[in-house]
Amino acid sequence: MGSADDRRFEVLRAIVADFVATQEPIGSKTLVERHNLGVSSATVRNDMAVLEAEGYITQPHTSSGRVPTEKGYREFVDRIDDIKPLSSSERRAILSFLESGVDLDDVLRRAVRLLAQLTRQVAIVQYPTLSTSTVRHLEVVALTPAKLLLVVITDTGRVDQRMVELGDTLDEHDVTKLRDLLGQALEGKPLAAASVAVADLASHLDGHGGLADAVGRSATVLVETLVEHREERLLLGGTANLTRNTADFGGSLRSVLEALEEQVVVLRLLAAQQEAGKVTVRIGHETQAEEMAGTSVVTTAYGSSGKVYGGMGVLGPTRMDYPGTIANVAAVALYIGEVLGSR
Repeated sequence: MGSADDRRFEVLRAIVADFVATQEPIGSKTLVERHNLGVSSATVRNDMAVLEAEGYITQPHTSSGRVPTEKGYREFVDRIDDIKPLSSSERRAILSFLESGVDLDDVLRRAVRLLAQLTRQVAIVQYPTLSTSTVRHLEVVALTPAKLLLVVITDTGRVDQRMVELGDTLDEHDVTKLRDLLGQALEGKPLAAASVAVADLASHLDGHGGLADAVGRSATVLVETLVEHREERLLLGGTANLTRNTADFGGSLRSVLEALEEQVVVLRLLAAQQEAGKVTVRIGHETQAEEMAGTSVVTTAYGSSGKVYGGMGVLGPTRMDYPGTIANVAAVALYIGEVLGSR
């Protein structure tokens, strides 16, 4: 890129920084006063004219300054050379806060609360997806002689409970035998393999009477539990942050809130994030959802030992602190993975 292009990008960078900070259109005089651009006001005006002609900035009102467009934000984000790392004290504080979580639910609730506070945006964390999980333990509890509670615990800490109504009653010995059979079929297997194993189990138990029926009924319930849930669970935090500057959304805040409530769009964006450590920024119409106009979504994946557990990130107006937001999303994702992977 030539020096003129580099200089224009510095002008664009300054416009983005000032507009994010002030929410006010930026004029050439302001840029020269606030930033050491090393050129005259006339040169800055010419550069702004070129940036406007190329679609990177726009003039919201006659005689006003300029504001970044989605294209301008995209160029700015693509050319962020260095994300400021968090200090060691900030990293220790994040890790300590997440490690204090007593279980998966608590860790994820802490994560969304922390990320919303750090970014002042809406924080979103997806519960670990079942397709990436392995069965750590299966517990069978006899609630009555004809009713069982099955508890599936995965390596990500996810817990699913299911009831099984039996055709015949089982005594304590049969319940123990059932627990052993199901445990041998499931434990240590990825969810997809576990669902196949438990489905095959009943066919190998002909001649075991009531136990075979119990295995068959349990298998039916477990297969439904082990296959991927169509409705993945999300945790949201900091939704009220969107109301701090409703003008950022051009009157579309209600549609953004409805999209968050319905979760479909957000789940699609998180599902596309499959690489832990990589942060993706979608600006405005890049979300491919009309109801999300005026927003940007910064997402990544969290996991441990090369395994992705789920997606997470933040949603806010296109006028956001991208370097700071990217750094915070990456840091919280890293430490969620460490905390869950160590349990």
